[in-house]
Amino acid sequence: MSRRIALSVAAGVLALGGAGAFALAHAGEQPLALAHSDARYTAPEGDRDGSLTFATDVTASSGVKSVKVLAWPENSSLAKEELTTKDMATAESAVCKPAGQETVRCTYTTRITGSDAESSPRGAWHVAVLATAQDGTTTLDTKAAGFTRR
Repeated sequence: MSRRIALSVAAGVLALGGAGAFALAHAGEQPLALAHSDARYTAPEGDRDGSLTFATDVTASSGVKSVKVLAWPENSSLAKEELTTKDMATAESAVCKPAGQETVRCTYTTRITGSDAESSPRGAWHVAVLATAQDGTTTLDTKAAGFTRR
């Protein structure tokens, strides 16, 4: 093999190797993301309380610090004014458990009494979620899931 061809091949191998290392380094840096969000509402009946259960998968390469959850009726002022991370600061926290290498499964459940149901609007509701990663990045999904209160 001539010296010129050998140098070209060596340069090509170095370039491909460098590009591969760059791709692998960035593959590990997953942005904070929500997936598979679901809400289940069970109305109270008679002496039995109902419940609202929300679950979502959260992925972050730096780890998940917290997940806040807020259910809100579609026909409220929140529909006109977009929720912000500041609004979510006082929302209730979900409980998160490992579900993979960089993923946690977060669940929020609250009891719904008969008086709670009577005082809340009927119709479409949304569940907003604020996830915060260990590195401080956040993601807010104001309509991560929904349910209907009849």
